[in-house]
Amino acid sequence: MADSPLTGFVVADLSTGIPGGYCTKLLSDGGAEVIKVEAPEGDPLRRWSASGAPIGPGEDGALFSYLAGGKRSVVADPGLADDVALVNELLACADAVVWSPGSLVADNPTLAPAAVHAAHPHLIVAAITPFGLQGPWSGRPATEFTLQAWSGGIVGLGRGAPDRAPVYVGGQVGDYLSGSYASAAILASRIRVLGGGGGELIDLSMLESHVMGLTYYPVTYFEMLGRPWRDTRKLTVPGIARVKDGLVDVGCGTAQQWFDLCAMTGHEDWIDESAPLTITEQASEKAGDLYAWMAERTGDEVRDLATAFRIPNAPVASPDTVESLEHFAARGSFVRHPAGFRQPAHPYRIAGVALRPPSPAPRLGEHTDRYRNAPRNPRHAGTAADRLPLSGIRVVDLTTFWAGPSCTHLMALLGADVIHVESARRPDGTRMIAGVPVTEDQWWEKQPIFAALNTSKKDITLDLGTERGRELLHRLIATADVVAENYTPRVLDHLGLDYAAVQTIRPDVVMVRMPGFGLDGPWRDNPAFAYVIEAAAGISWLTGYPDRNPYEPYSLGDPNAGLHALNAVLLALEHRRRTGEGVLVEAAMVDAALNIAAEQIVEFSAYGAVLERAGNRGPTASPQNLYRAGEIDEFGRDDSWVAIAVATDGQWQSLRAALGDPDWAADPELATVSGRRAGEDVIDEHLGAWCRQRSRDEIVATLWPAGVPVAKVMQPHRQPELEQLTARGFFEVLDHPVNAPARFATMPFQLSRGPRPVHAWPAPLLGQHNHELLAELGLSVDDIAALETEGVIGAGYCG
Repeated sequence: MADSPLTGFVVADLSTGIPGGYCTKLLSDGGAEVIKVEAPEGDPLRRWSASGAPIGPGEDGALFSYLAGGKRSVVADPGLADDVALVNELLACADAVVWSPGSLVADNPTLAPAAVHAAHPHLIVAAITPFGLQGPWSGRPATEFTLQAWSGGIVGLGRGAPDRAPVYVGGQVGDYLSGSYASAAILASRIRVLGGGGGELIDLSMLESHVMGLTYYPVTYFEMLGRPWRDTRKLTVPGIARVKDGLVDVGCGTAQQWFDLCAMTGHEDWIDESAPLTITEQASEKAGDLYAWMAERTGDEVRDLATAFRIPNAPVASPDTVESLEHFAARGSFVRHPAGFRQPAHPYRIAGVALRPPSPAPRLGEHTDRYRNAPRNPRHAGTAADRLPLSGIRVVDLTTFWAGPSCTHLMALLGADVIHVESARRPDGTRMIAGVPVTEDQWWEKQPIFAALNTSKKDITLDLGTERGRELLHRLIATADVVAENYTPRVLDHLGLDYAAVQTIRPDVVMVRMPGFGLDGPWRDNPAFAYVIEAAAGISWLTGYPDRNPYEPYSLGDPNAGLHALNAVLLALEHRRRTGEGVLVEAAMVDAALNIAAEQIVEFSAYGAVLERAGNRGPTASPQNLYRAGEIDEFGRDDSWVAIAVATDGQWQSLRAALGDPDWAADPELATVSGRRAGEDVIDEHLGAWCRQRSRDEIVATLWPAGVPVAKVMQPHRQPELEQLTARGFFEVLDHPVNAPARFATMPFQLSRGPRPVHAWPAPLLGQHNHELLAELGLSVDDIAALETEGVIGAGYCG
């Protein structure tokens, strides 16, 4: 793949499972040579099927084939000195290594991350662990399910109804988020290495990945406003609703969308711009009428109307329907794997840059002899002084709300010079959504979501509705390496700022466009909020109870899109480094979501199995559920829960022992996972009764030291109470010229070469850097004053 960005980049993969598998898939798709080093028994994913479909001897599961396409397999027995030597020889000739615990190879002490980093100082060593390599929780057992509970992601945005337990987001999404973060960290570190620096150790915490992907900056929100984002579970209305022929998702993320929904359903009389209730509360009051109106219509009728009114909407895709949806068919969103099943196409498109097509997965040990006999080409560590990975990269940031700013925020934290472009009349949407009264002085500066998403950035206000504002933006783009935007396509088209126009200003620019549904296809111009992206991609389908409509995850659609866009930008920058060419990146939110929901279409097309939601039960552990504890929560409700997930037969034995070997657990049928699945109702009844007599802390203190994955279901604004996050310095306190000091999340990985601290400065004031940036473009003090007088720029909200 001579024209791929990562051709010649060699990655040794010492991981097992989805996080490392997805990380190295993204690298392999970018052209990297990925050598999967396996113990003689192979990666357990080779034998995995979420539906329980039988996998014959010598065959691999479809999900493994999807994740491992195009990689090589080397078998090494860690009990044999020659095999350990072979692994070290591979590491000496590699550029990066991805490591996770749990295999005989990875658990060899000489191949632990710190040992590999010390022995091979040129290597980028990425360690993916549940809690990080350091801290009081390092090495403790966890699953995707218990990590969601610890993170606050299970109750983070009030998902579900109050008459049942809260529910986790189905589909192992946190594993994919962790893999995506690891890939981005490796690619950023690679830029530092290519600049002459040495290798480094990347310590990625899956818990922190869950915090970033499944919650909405709850600590900053709570500390700035003195209240949690939500203090109770409630259904979003209309949200996911039943229509004549299935399910649709229709959402109201803004007041205007609520007003438009009222008009769409013939209820203009509901519109009250001075109502004391929030739009969520107003919609909930009218829920019965709204659901009745939708139930009388087909999905196409509801969606056509919603689209006409510019209200976010999507069908709720299931594994057996997702591929047939008109938009995905038109865009070619699914492709065939050589093993015969269907899989999502790449999560991003980079014009003129070859990404690896679906390729066969290697047979176990298929390439062992090849690498034993290959000539060695050891790498050597650079000696250049440390700098931030993206130092010297300038980004003109035209993004707004969550998805786009989360991409550029990570770039800023990694050292890029990010210039956030707003308008004094139309600021970034996150300056407007937290309910700070407009009667407060500088209310637009007191919004916690904007404050959390935009640290380490600069800010300029330009009225792009004026010719002078557009001219200044063009001059700013001429200084940029990257231009990022996440509007619907027609917005930039209207401004005359498509890629062709931007390229005439800066020929070698990397432009990343992040529309919800892509730059083409029948849904191209549809507004896209996280919930409709999650519905269209099938993530919502697996979230909730089987006897009710699915619940909207309402969280990860945005940060997942930003994270995949970052991966794409880093590949594009490498392409530019090699060729001198600029490139257009299309990082549609829905394409990123389809990729982390890939298991559904893979399982359906490979085995004919439709994966279904099952409340808090799941395919990776049994028992797995939430159990009510015997304590009142901070809001005075009997609503305190713990998450327990038994992923192995050994953990079941540990659970039995921790419970005191009760008679009910002695049934020999429960000793195997198949027996426990058959007996889940009985297990839940007894475990539930045991937990009901204890506090959450007592339950955790009993089960976790025994080796059982367990977690308190945390309110997300209580994340600082987790000693592991404190020990790792995950939150940093920042002062602000308008707001009191508050804590801000950093990144879910630590780089041994920095940055520390992660945040360079707090989020900028509206127009804070107008004078600095315009002076850099050659404008005089008088010129800038004239722009202020004309309203082209402004240093405060004037909408």
